[in-house]
Amino acid sequence: MGDCDCSYGGAGWVKMSLGEPNPAASPTPGLDTQGDGRWMSMHNRFVSDSKDKEPDVLFVGDSLVQLLHQFEVWRELFSPLHALNFGVGGDATQHVLWRLSNGELDHINPKVVVLWVGTNNHDHTPEQICGGITAIVRLINSKLPCARTLILGVLPRGKSPNPLREKNDQVNHLVQLALPTLPRASYLNVDPGFVHSDGSISHQDLYDYLHLTPHGYQAVCQPLHSAIKALLEAPGEN
Repeated sequence: MGDCDCSYGGAGWVKMSLGEPNPAASPTPGLDTQGDGRWMSMHNRFVSDSKDKEPDVLFVGDSLVQLLHQFEVWRELFSPLHALNFGVGGDATQHVLWRLSNGELDHINPKVVVLWVGTNNHDHTPEQICGGITAIVRLINSKLPCARTLILGVLPRGKSPNPLREKNDQVNHLVQLALPTLPRASYLNVDPGFVHSDGSISHQDLYDYLHLTPHGYQAVCQPLHSAIKALLEAPGEN
């Protein structure tokens, strides 16, 4: 589970050594950076929620997932689909992997799991982040073998071109290349074109050049809603 599927070599896309440890794919609880135990408290609440609710759609990921729940677009598009939100601000792939390994999937049986994570893996390479995402997908498949996983592309970030934006783009390419190896998984690019022709991103779309404004969420969520509906209506087996 700690291995990445692919990396870039001089001759093209190559397999990454299976012997290399991958911190982005090693289940790790979130740090108590606030000193009030809020990360573990949120995890415990999600585990409790999973015992009381029967979602058809589960959203899992970082702050982009968590904040979505606060906007009208959630109530408009996703609540009617019986959706549950397990997003935690600041989470990287290894934190989501820990949460899903420790009870958040144990009492629910959603038809679709929407996974949106990776932009917070600041210290990891694109190959490692890809490995973290694919490890999460495989864990979901092992715990929820009938569910379909929809992997959302990591959004561009920063007002102007920068290394993190380049890394996120590489992650998206790697994940798409790994897709054939991932059971019952699909990929959706939810970037409607946030990067302008001059390379800039508008604060009207991403107010701090990372998190989405209501306008930004609308642009992302309309196609996302359509993709989820299509998966919900798809036959049970491919």
